[in-house]
Amino acid sequence: MSFKFGIALLLFTFFVWEDRKLGELSNIVGGGTPSTSNPEYWDGDIDWYAPAEIGEQSYVSKSKKTITELGLKKSSARILPVGTVLFTSRAGIGNTAILAKEATTNQGFQSIVPDQNKLDSYFIFSRTNELKRYGEVTGAGSTFVEISGKQMSKMPIMVPELSEQQKIGSFFKQLDNTITLHQRKLESFQFTYHEIIRRLFLKKAKWQLTKLSDLVTILDKNRKPVKKEDRLLGDTPYYGANGIQDYISGFTHKGEFILIAEDGANSLTEYPIYFVKGQIWVNNHAHVLKVNRDVSPLFLALALKQINYSKYTVGSSRNKLNLKDLENIAIFIPDNNEQQKIGQFYSNYLNYLRINKKRIQYMKQFKQFLLQNMFI
Repeated sequence: MSFKFGIALLLFTFFVWEDRKLGELSNIVGGGTPSTSNPEYWDGDIDWYAPAEIGEQSYVSKSKKTITELGLKKSSARILPVGTVLFTSRAGIGNTAILAKEATTNQGFQSIVPDQNKLDSYFIFSRTNELKRYGEVTGAGSTFVEISGKQMSKMPIMVPELSEQQKIGSFFKQLDNTITLHQRKLESFQFTYHEIIRRLFLKKAKWQLTKLSDLVTILDKNRKPVKKEDRLLGDTPYYGANGIQDYISGFTHKGEFILIAEDGANSLTEYPIYFVKGQIWVNNHAHVLKVNRDVSPLFLALALKQINYSKYTVGSSRNKLNLKDLENIAIFIPDNNEQQKIGQFYSNYLNYLRINKKRIQYMKQFKQFLLQNMFI
């Protein structure tokens, strides 16, 4: 089914939908937990889900914990059929997944068991945002918000006839599968890339060891922090320790630079390092490195990413990479020809990453547009 056909389908069906209650189209089923002190109730053949397991996948077929037939009888847990839409009803309210295999849940769910003659599983799963919003607004509780099965049953919902639900559900399933496929391809590509880079830098012992201060000029004196309320909207990326924070008017630096977090880095294992070009504005939380003419900036940015910065940073609650420690970082450098080849490889990787992340983002935005305009 093409996207254009899908949009036309959704627009057409919108005008023939009926206003119903969720409980008229499905059964809302809670869960239960067998006594954890009785080992006879656990490690059986019946899947038993907890809310923390829901939210990452459209379909689920294997739970982390299982219960026995005796555990099922001795608790309020109930067997839910294939096609049930699991709905977390407390502490992380509104996460959903479709059962691909019969299972039970704990009491943190009010799961939707569709009437097969009235409601399509993927159709109602596609409306997770509505379910979540209803649960958050309607739920009650002092410690945490929770929605009951009775409340869920009363949820008003617009639906077309079943055959049209199935077409819409099939369209969104295809769209979700496409997004997932692209995400998995990107993850596989990233894994392969990191493995190539890891092996590449294993041979660094053959390269020349050089201090970073001999390879770059540090231009920190031109940095300038600007409070959010004082920033003028513009096209210049405003960089902090962990990348772009805003877009503003003016610039502090112009050219090619490597930015590396001075303090406030989100991670020491994936230390924030950025190769940037053009006009930029940098605040006082990132060092600015101008690479010498005989060194490939892209190679150096990649080489800096291979370093363990826990050896160079100071501070317990907020790690800081002081200027002197930065200058003394030791870098292994190959000849210029190899630098250029590695730098180009890194550039190709960054371009591929940017293009495919944007493609996935566009597909997610397209889906969100449909959900907001067709179902609300």
